[in-house]
Amino acid sequence: RRSGQYTMNHDHSKKTLDGASFDRSGSQDSLDELSMDDYWKELENIHETRGKDHEERVALVVKEPDEGELEEEWLKEAGLSNLFGESSGDSLESVVFLSTLTRTQKAAVEKRVETVTQTMRKKNKQHQIPDVRDIFRLQNDSKGKVCDGSEPSTVRTSENKNETQDEAEGPKFSLGTDERRSPLEDVPFSDTDINLEISFAEQAANIKDISVGKMCKGGGGDTLLPNFRLPKDKTGTTMIGDLAPQDMKKVYSLALIELTALYDILGTEFKQQKAVKIKTKDSGLFGVPLSVLLEQDQKKVPGTKIPLIFQKLIAQIEEATLETEGLLRIPGVATRIKSLCQELEAKFYEGTFNWENVKQHDAASLLKLFIRELPQPLLTVEYLKAFQDVQNLPMKKQQLQALNLLVLLLPEANRDTLKVLLEFLQRVIDHRDKNKMTLKNVAMVMAPNLFTFHGFGSKTIEQSEFVMAVGTANVMRFMIQYQKLLWTIPKFIVNQVRKQNTERQKKEKKDKAMKKLLKKMAYDREKHEKQEKTPNDADVPQGVIRVQAPHLSKVSMAIQLTEELKAGDIVARFLSQKSGNVQTLKKEEVFLYEIGGNIGERCLDGDTYMKDLYQLNPNAEWVIKSKQS
Repeated sequence: RRSGQYTMNHDHSKKTLDGASFDRSGSQDSLDELSMDDYWKELENIHETRGKDHEERVALVVKEPDEGELEEEWLKEAGLSNLFGESSGDSLESVVFLSTLTRTQKAAVEKRVETVTQTMRKKNKQHQIPDVRDIFRLQNDSKGKVCDGSEPSTVRTSENKNETQDEAEGPKFSLGTDERRSPLEDVPFSDTDINLEISFAEQAANIKDISVGKMCKGGGGDTLLPNFRLPKDKTGTTMIGDLAPQDMKKVYSLALIELTALYDILGTEFKQQKAVKIKTKDSGLFGVPLSVLLEQDQKKVPGTKIPLIFQKLIAQIEEATLETEGLLRIPGVATRIKSLCQELEAKFYEGTFNWENVKQHDAASLLKLFIRELPQPLLTVEYLKAFQDVQNLPMKKQQLQALNLLVLLLPEANRDTLKVLLEFLQRVIDHRDKNKMTLKNVAMVMAPNLFTFHGFGSKTIEQSEFVMAVGTANVMRFMIQYQKLLWTIPKFIVNQVRKQNTERQKKEKKDKAMKKLLKKMAYDREKHEKQEKTPNDADVPQGVIRVQAPHLSKVSMAIQLTEELKAGDIVARFLSQKSGNVQTLKKEEVFLYEIGGNIGERCLDGDTYMKDLYQLNPNAEWVIKSKQS
């Protein structure tokens, strides 16, 4: 009864609207009939806009992976491809990375390495195949006791209540918090506080141990979403965009491992989809890959991170007023949308398109069309299903944690565009008294545009359409409601990055010393290196930091650290030093940066307590600059 493409046919949607073809039980408290009505109407509008020519479009084939292929791909994505295959002998390179993982993260890695290893043995591949236990033993040999040397099976079973023998010995494995004791004991977090200091998977394992069978089902749940909040972190909240690219790469690997560990603990399958490449347009506006669009847009506006057409459509909607009733819900006329689309394709970049002809509802329809027509979904082929599956996690807090990690996994262009979209949707909701578009209504209307992706055949959407509607709309609600939380990099991940950087520096120092010894390098070079390192310690007394501000009138200042001194206070102190020959910078434009030591570069939020951060990274340099420089 289904076609290869996922599209609603009119009979089916009418039948559904009558309420005859699905069971509404269990979802009434979450989604009322009106908002469900919005969802089906939106699907019908999408179907109408697509028209007949759309059926000819080639579906994006999702390749069914061979045994072990998913795990192999996963290890590559996590930056651990040297744990198997020809390069497995170099697995020492991964020692530093593996030594910073939590117990649950290591279990997730072990599980995948073991699957790949078994597959390779079956295929009788001619490489040296490491035993998964040896990989983790390597670390113990090189670093004392860093990781569990336990049998993989004992680490892997999340149900296993008894700690492994090695844990009794208390291995040296710490990220500022002791992962070995029950992480949720003596941490004063309430139910609505999001604890970013302890691994989400470790928290889940703990809750599972404490309250087996007591977990409330998250799914459709209550209408009012919990008022989740982030308790203030004295060392500053790290947002996406605050870290240097080399550290963001590490964040990506850790987020992938952490998300997998969380899903493993909760017994949910986490599968990345793999798309077979299809031919896409290499110019134009609609149906063009984000990366191609940005490439052509950056020629017009250097440094732009959001497609210009996307920005312009949002500006066009906001120009009228966000108080228009039914905004986003009421569609533009399908034929007019089609001709506007063609006209935009021809005239947008020429600058000859007349925007006065575009009605507000048309602009909203074009915005949704842009999202739907992307050759790969905004949430990516790899993770679209994972975003959908968030609804299956047992607790709302875990759903939010999973979404946080998924946002970290999105490519930069997708993440930036999604952020602008969610901020816009929130502004629409802020006018709900006038436009009658509540969080629930907006989520209902937007979910089909983000989640029912034209490229997938029906295989990926086997669940009933009603379950799909309720689930994806709830995920959409979460994404809009908690967007500020979702763009935060959890502290435990930042700490793991710091630990990796510290360990790598130690290793490099060791290697350097060895090379110097072997090559009998010149004495004066050593002396020069020593001199480079000492000035800071020599001319800056204890409890004082030297802050550089090359672009400001006062280029350097020694700052006495106190318990209450914040990053914002230091910036304000510099900005108060007025000088005629320097361009005046506003407070919002400049930030204090933590550079080097155990982090590449980190932009500090104004409320960061400097003494606490200094203790966390005493070797850092402190520089005031704008985000662009």
